[in-house]
Amino acid sequence: MMSEPIATRSIAPANAEAVRAAWCAWLADERRVAPATLSAYGQDLAGFLGFITRHHGAEPDLAALADLRLADFRAWLAEAAGAGITAATRGRRLSALRSFFRFLGKRYGVENSQIALLAGPRGKHALPRALSEPQALLIADEIGEEAQTASREARDVALFSLLYGCGLRIAEALGLDCIEAPRPGSDAPLRVRGKRAKERLVPVLPAVRAAIGAWLALHPCPAPGTALFVGARGGRLNPAVAQRILRDFRRRRGLPEHATPHALRHSFATHLLASGADLRVIQELLGHASLASTERYTAMDTNALLAVWRRAHPRSG
Repeated sequence: MMSEPIATRSIAPANAEAVRAAWCAWLADERRVAPATLSAYGQDLAGFLGFITRHHGAEPDLAALADLRLADFRAWLAEAAGAGITAATRGRRLSALRSFFRFLGKRYGVENSQIALLAGPRGKHALPRALSEPQALLIADEIGEEAQTASREARDVALFSLLYGCGLRIAEALGLDCIEAPRPGSDAPLRVRGKRAKERLVPVLPAVRAAIGAWLALHPCPAPGTALFVGARGGRLNPAVAQRILRDFRRRRGLPEHATPHALRHSFATHLLASGADLRVIQELLGHASLASTERYTAMDTNALLAVWRRAHPRSG
């Protein structure tokens, strides 16, 4: 039902698309969600609104959104399941929709209790896929082997050494400026801006500092406010370019297809855990808001131990 508006609430937009735009602006400006998440959530809500338009024969206004029944939400999820959409993606879509309805309640006084009754799809959580230590070190040390210039080689080695040595997300590494770069001879930690602009401090290995120092010596414009990692035209390096560099390298060197920039982050955590690092410490280094996200690595490490046992134990066959 539509609740009574309060004085601080905004005037309702004229149509569903305008409401979607207002929600996306709120996510970006107030919630400060990552650009990739904002894009995915925006598409998720557009898909839902399109479904409701087809389902009811008209574009929904705020009153129609308030009156949606549990059967409407279930039909939306069922259509996605029938189209082969994974449980994880359906879960993300439902999360986006719940965020949208919370926004409607706070901003426009629109309440819908039915969505709270909707159970999310259940599916197995895929474990992170890490690389072996030799594979990760091969990438960090030799990624620039076929670069056309010495500066390109130094940049690539510095970038991928940083991803593996510090466990950064690719967006976090590419978001760094020269002034933030760890320098050789210093033991200051790296200040990293993670999701929702949350900051954390990460220690930096001497080998990583040396690789970044070698790159800075060849950086075309190492001014404090310049991007640390730049592309061919001098702008901030595009994540797709970094993905392509590693894709080409892994195929040349026979590495598995899951050897991606994010796999280096998984490898960082997995190898620390295997060396006896405390799970809480790894959580802080990765910037996980919840320990549950970090605990996936314990299951991963256990699976690796079981795989070794199955290969080696004489009675496992």
